[in-house]
Amino acid sequence: MQAEKILTSSEKFHIELGLKRISRILELLGNPEKSLKIVHVGGSNGKGSTCAILEEIFVQAGFKTGKFTSPHLFSYCERISVNKRPISDTEFDALIEKISNLDKQYGIELTEFEILTAAGFLYFKEKACDIVILEVGLGGRLDSTNVIEKPLATIVTSISLEHKERLGDTIEKIAFEKAGIFKKCCPSVFLKENKGYKTLKSEALRLGAEVYETKTLEIKDGCALVGGEAVKFGLLGRHQGENLALALETVGILNEAGALGKKIDFETVKKALSEVRWKFRLEKAEYKGNKILIDACHNPDGARVLAEFLDENYKGKKIKFIFGCLKNKDYKEVLEYLLGQGEREVCFYEFDYPNALKYEDLMKSLEPGAARLIRGGIRKVENPYEEITKGGADLTVVCGSIYMLGQVFKEKNQ
Repeated sequence: MQAEKILTSSEKFHIELGLKRISRILELLGNPEKSLKIVHVGGSNGKGSTCAILEEIFVQAGFKTGKFTSPHLFSYCERISVNKRPISDTEFDALIEKISNLDKQYGIELTEFEILTAAGFLYFKEKACDIVILEVGLGGRLDSTNVIEKPLATIVTSISLEHKERLGDTIEKIAFEKAGIFKKCCPSVFLKENKGYKTLKSEALRLGAEVYETKTLEIKDGCALVGGEAVKFGLLGRHQGENLALALETVGILNEAGALGKKIDFETVKKALSEVRWKFRLEKAEYKGNKILIDACHNPDGARVLAEFLDENYKGKKIKFIFGCLKNKDYKEVLEYLLGQGEREVCFYEFDYPNALKYEDLMKSLEPGAARLIRGGIRKVENPYEEITKGGADLTVVCGSIYMLGQVFKEKNQ
């Protein structure tokens, strides 16, 4: 696609936080974001799952639902969808070219993510969406999605130490950046168990937002305990109780305010929860008779959740990991979680991406002081599928960077 060439060009494919450029391009496009009803979702982990739960509920309730997320697995088009259908290649090309031409004409110098954000707003307006779920790209306060002025609600999911070079080196600093999406007189939703709870609450109050605190819901045996009733739930892992609680609290807020014109009943919610899926998040699969688990654990908190799931469901089993990540991630801590207890080995996969970690650099970084990790077994693999079919493990877990998973499973997705 021509759009992909534009987005991955050297002058676009970088991160530069700030709202000046996105505000300018949206002004030239007629400010499409101002006509949309938006739920804004930020946080470190769980944003995608929370967005997926909300999307399923809104679609089941009959609302034309737009969703903007990142990154993508197989195609940029996945990032912009309506009623769970990604934008077509043709429509995507046309939008990106239109925005790129305006960018050149006015010398704005937009980044890749800013172009995508503008394209999402324009597409959702063109499709006359009833509701838009908007996921923050990085941080919150200076993220290009934060150009919206009056969201229906803002959500901050679990916070952990990530992107420290841009957001700060403490939970409090990162929470401050995430809380930047809160708006005056708008509902702000977050968990009482959130590591950044105190900062989130103080910032919400300082900004004049309405504070809605909620608690993690119990997830057990494929069900969620909602209002005292066990409801079938399509996402695996106890941690999904955090994301579910945030999503349901938000739906309750919208219902109470009459923000969508009609209320979403509990039967609709139950149907949505039973059908919700989020690709490559504790996703069980099989390849040539070999059991695999696929998970996008790209930071220590994600790895902790994966390790807890394995300890709970595969205790005493021999586990093989096929792992790849970006070089700016806390991969040593991730590996500590993955190796954990029991008989486990890590097969490191070098995938083709500009910022991907190389095996040689990984091994250098583990010396000295990482003898346990090396004893645990970290070796390089060239072909993940050959490694899966070798067997030798009760379960093979393919995990790490979303970009890596997208490359490994691209052919199987076609």
